[in-house]
Amino acid sequence: MNEDIQKLTELAKMTAGVIAKYSHMRVISHNDADGITSAAIICQALMRNGISFHASIVSRLEESVVEMINNNIYDGDLVIFCDMGSGQGEIIANVMADVVVIDHHQPVGESPAKVAFNPHNVGIDGAIHLSASGATYMVAREMGKDNVDLAGLAVAGAVGDKQLFEVANKYILDEASHAGVVSVKKGLKIGDGDISDVLEYTPEPYLDITGNRSKIEEFLDILGIHGEINRMQPDELKKLTSAIALKLTKRASPEALDAAIGDVYILNRELVTNVYDLVAILNTCGKLDKSGLALSLCMKDPSVVDETRALSIDYQKSIILDIKKAEGMIRKGNNLWFLNTNNMNSTGIVASTVVRYIHPDLPFIAINEVEDVVKVSARGTRALVAKGLDLAYALREGANAVGGSGGGHNIASGATIPKGRAEEFISIVDNIIGEQLEPVRKS
Repeated sequence: MNEDIQKLTELAKMTAGVIAKYSHMRVISHNDADGITSAAIICQALMRNGISFHASIVSRLEESVVEMINNNIYDGDLVIFCDMGSGQGEIIANVMADVVVIDHHQPVGESPAKVAFNPHNVGIDGAIHLSASGATYMVAREMGKDNVDLAGLAVAGAVGDKQLFEVANKYILDEASHAGVVSVKKGLKIGDGDISDVLEYTPEPYLDITGNRSKIEEFLDILGIHGEINRMQPDELKKLTSAIALKLTKRASPEALDAAIGDVYILNRELVTNVYDLVAILNTCGKLDKSGLALSLCMKDPSVVDETRALSIDYQKSIILDIKKAEGMIRKGNNLWFLNTNNMNSTGIVASTVVRYIHPDLPFIAINEVEDVVKVSARGTRALVAKGLDLAYALREGANAVGGSGGGHNIASGATIPKGRAEEFISIVDNIIGEQLEPVRKS
């Protein structure tokens, strides 16, 4: 165990020790795959310790969430924030109970929490080397030795946040593999099912044939490959993988290839064992305000499997339509690509797809007006981050300048801004990103 992992483990023990002092918890977590798996991990760890809890999944941490918490807590409760809270100290300070934060976002300012478990605090980059679910798992394993079976959910959360299995993530994966909780094989990082169907509705990898059934059938006919992915012979899978890799090298970023081909994780203790299917289901349920179904799935309720799978497939089909619609609306600034739209349901996924598979040269920002709120999703690549890109800073500063708020990771971030300020916001963020990337361009 290296020094950083040792420090992380010590912080996890401290966090578990604080949690053990309370008899009832209020768990609040984010509504994406990483947040939902985080909630499932801590809730199962609490159940096994005989600690009662009430869990809620929310889209973002704001004053209305604190109001909800304060209206539903009792003296002596502990509030646990998962996958949020590191950059919202002024908000969680208004919680009328003790607070624990288990998060992986870049900390901003002093935390009012009793304890803040964050990999950044021990020198580990939470953007790429430890997800919130991984952080929560590190705490859960200190709450009980049998909780190693929850490591599969931590792996799913890391996949959902498109992280690397290095440093802390590798430590968790190795532990899960050794315990038989997760199996690893080489192949395509896609869900199970008929290959024609999967290529039609899966947004990642996003190919020039994605969503076009006739082109997909033509592509597969040339290869002589059809049928269920998990029943393919090794030579068929190798041929398919090579053909997809060739398509990706024509325009996608190098990390898109890594995201599509390589180690495939099988979650042996989960109801949905293919990690890419599980991540898609959890993200779908979060977006459709059905996070309760997603949390039930992660907590081993078999009655929700068929319903959540069907929701996921339908939603992924709608994402493909959104991406194709977005392709014709993308505009270029000086230092970024951007999209200004309204009522789009999947801007985060659209942004990730564009920066990985269509325009990997610059960061991408999707601005989406929904009713009276303008939401922003920004994505970069690891190559751009290595050149100085910090989207968390750029969006936080840009949003503050127009009366909004923002933050997140250097590689992926979000914001909320007032209506009518989108063009001004883009101009400010464009200039900030230009300053971040300028030293590299001059060198």
